[in-house]
Amino acid sequence: MGRGGAQGRFRLVAVCLFFFLPLAQGGEVVFAYYNLKNYLSMNRRGADGSSAVLPKPEAEVLAVVSMLKAIKPDVLGVAEMGDQSMLADLQARLKKAGMDFEHTEWVPGADGVRRVALLSRYPIVARGSRSDVPLELDGKLHRMGRGILDATVEVGGERVRLIGLHLKSKRQVPEYDEAKFRAKEAVAVRGHLEMVFKENPAEKVLLFGDLNDTKNEFPVRHIAGPKGGRASLREIPLADDRGETWTHYWAFADIYSRIDFFMVSEALWPAVVPSTSGIGDGKDWELASDHRPLFTTLKLGK
Repeated sequence: MGRGGAQGRFRLVAVCLFFFLPLAQGGEVVFAYYNLKNYLSMNRRGADGSSAVLPKPEAEVLAVVSMLKAIKPDVLGVAEMGDQSMLADLQARLKKAGMDFEHTEWVPGADGVRRVALLSRYPIVARGSRSDVPLELDGKLHRMGRGILDATVEVGGERVRLIGLHLKSKRQVPEYDEAKFRAKEAVAVRGHLEMVFKENPAEKVLLFGDLNDTKNEFPVRHIAGPKGGRASLREIPLADDRGETWTHYWAFADIYSRIDFFMVSEALWPAVVPSTSGIGDGKDWELASDHRPLFTTLKLGK
């Protein structure tokens, strides 16, 4: 599979036009999601072989900004975000690049290091994020690693409820079976969605995130729910300009896979604009992260 390409040109003119829509109006609004690969301070090895606690390298951060500048989202969900100072750093860098996200949501989970966050040009009018989500596994009580981001934005009088996730990675840990843990997280997310749709069966939901499994696996299928069900979600099919659908490259195993998703409720599905939805593939994608960003356009507002 190719890993570079001309995705930097993906429908850029149209997307730029959407970016300059007045906030008071509706129109075609661009949502993006991006796993930033450790946008945080952590132990890193320098060029001389020494190690120290350092932020994400500047070259990688600039590549992240470059990838997002090609998309110019109006609302951006991110995973592997560090503390609130790191979120403020990204917010300031994006503003300097012409993307001013005034409103944010940041969710601290049990992980304590990598968080899910949201940046939005549009007001966040409701917040229901959960940082403490209990899970029972093999008779022991655990907590969902990154919690559940739940924030509602309003665009031209229309509300979209955004659910952001980052499920347990496939990296093995001694405390429990990672696949079982991820399945338990999916059950907790499905429970949260059932609560959302019980309150409002016509809720317009956009779920985004790194589910760390492919669409045939239980966590992805369970979160989406039974097809045609009251609380079901529909996956938005996405591809880059070459028609390739992978979102993550695991260099150690040399595996490309689709583990990042957008899903929408039935009430929101008619607003999706497939012709301006896809997967970002600029020349800096591999420097920026081991994931590629997703973007979708929704026709919102009155």
